[in-house]
Amino acid sequence: MSPAQLSLLQSSRWKPWEPVLWLVAFAAPLVIPSHAAIINEIAIVALFAMSLDLVLGYTGIVSLGHAAFFGFGAYAAALFAKHVMPDPLVGLALAIAGSTLLGALASFTIQRGSDLTRLMVTLGVALILLELANKLDWLTGGADGLQGVVIGPLLGTFAFDLDGRTAALYSLAVLLGFFMVARRLVHSPFGATLKAIRDNRLRAMAIGIPVGSRLVVVYTMAAALAGAAGALLAQTTGFASLDVFEFHRSADVMLVLVVGGTGWLYGGVAGAIVFKLMQDALSAVTPQYWTFWLGLFLVVLVLVGRERLLKPWTWFAKGKA
Repeated sequence: MSPAQLSLLQSSRWKPWEPVLWLVAFAAPLVIPSHAAIINEIAIVALFAMSLDLVLGYTGIVSLGHAAFFGFGAYAAALFAKHVMPDPLVGLALAIAGSTLLGALASFTIQRGSDLTRLMVTLGVALILLELANKLDWLTGGADGLQGVVIGPLLGTFAFDLDGRTAALYSLAVLLGFFMVARRLVHSPFGATLKAIRDNRLRAMAIGIPVGSRLVVVYTMAAALAGAAGALLAQTTGFASLDVFEFHRSADVMLVLVVGGTGWLYGGVAGAIVFKLMQDALSAVTPQYWTFWLGLFLVVLVLVGRERLLKPWTWFAKGKA
């Protein structure tokens, strides 16, 4: 085994604290059911952030329109539940398949041009879908949103209760499943080529890495994860609206990665926890000005540095996933 293969193997191994972290996450909705709803939101945001991290943190592609896939997955799952069948797993699979196809088509728009060009193109895709969802009100409900969405019991047994425990466990299970897939991807030779593209695209092309096909694959997979996150939101809330395509969705998930860090899968998880808990706490204390305090925190985070401000967490999570 070569040194490079040995390094990939060692980095892909689970650290002793990781199973404990996931066990605590799955136990939380059962131990503190009053907070199951926010745990569900954290899991969905974490999955969404992880999808963006694949293209931003590991490949170096900046996107301001990632909400396109999130919103497409949300509407696909909601429409399927309303007009075809309410089974959540089938609806989730359909939303993932649709988002994957959309991501494959959109991936060709980010292969050329500068970072600024990609920002505008990705944002344009999200805005086009937003306008389509708004105009096709006979299908999507337009500005009123898609109402009357009823989701059936999970596995035909576990109904989505009002306190949100089933929803939280469902979202956590999907998050863990995709986390394991993404972990396997980024710690493979394929993942190593993504990092090479991120660090120096021209050099990667010079040594024979098929940059175009790599971008198509990773962007498509990121779209699938984002679509899954959107589907989870629609299924656990029973509602889909134009809000899922809004620019603030893409901006918020970018802020989550600013907080948690890019280029490691737990960055999206850590960022989602901090971001959602701060949002919940600040909006409860100052409903009108919570965005100011959240913005102030982000400014301090950038000026002081994430490593200094979040040193206890980074020390605990040493040996990134």
